[in-house]
Amino acid sequence: MSRIRITGGEWRSRLIEVADAPGLRPTPDRVRETLFNWLGQDLSGLSCLDLFAGSGILGFEAASRGAAPVVLVERSRPAFTALKKHADGFASPHVELFCCDALKFVPSSGRRFDLVFLDPPYGQGWLARIEPRLEQLAAPNARLYAEAEMPLERLGRWSVVKQGRAGQVFFHLLEQA
Repeated sequence: MSRIRITGGEWRSRLIEVADAPGLRPTPDRVRETLFNWLGQDLSGLSCLDLFAGSGILGFEAASRGAAPVVLVERSRPAFTALKKHADGFASPHVELFCCDALKFVPSSGRRFDLVFLDPPYGQGWLARIEPRLEQLAAPNARLYAEAEMPLERLGRWSVVKQGRAGQVFFHLLEQA
C-alpha cells in the first residue's frame, strides 16, 4: 500500500494510505499543488463533490483548505473502506462519504456543488457518461476539475480555462461558457 500526503491547509503533510484497487491512480502532489494554485488556497464557503474519489486526496485537500461540505463518492469497496478510515481520523463533520456508482449518486435535497472533481478510471467513457448529469450536480457558476487520458476542450457547457499535463495525465480546470 502506497501513501500520499496532503499538500496544504489545516491537514498539510498528513499522509493518506492508498488502497490497492484496480485503476486507482491518485493525483500526484505537483498536479494538486497546481490545481489549488488555480483555485486558491482558501476554499471556505465552497461546497465540493469528489465524484470518483478513489484515494480521496482531492476531496481531503479541499476540506483541508476549508471547503464544506465535501462529499466523496466511491464505488470500490476497498477504496471506500480506506476513505472511511481517513475521514474518521480527520474527524471532520464536513466530510461526507457515499459508497455507490457515480451515475447513481443523487445529492440529498437536490443540493448542488460549487466545485466538482472528476477523476474517473480511464478508458471506460466515464466523462461522457457523467456529462448529462453535471447540470444536476453543479451549482450556478460551479467550476469543474477533470483528469483524463486525453486533452479536453469542454465538458457540457463548461469550457477549459486552464490545463496541464503530467506524464500521461491531462488535467483541466473548466468554467461555464
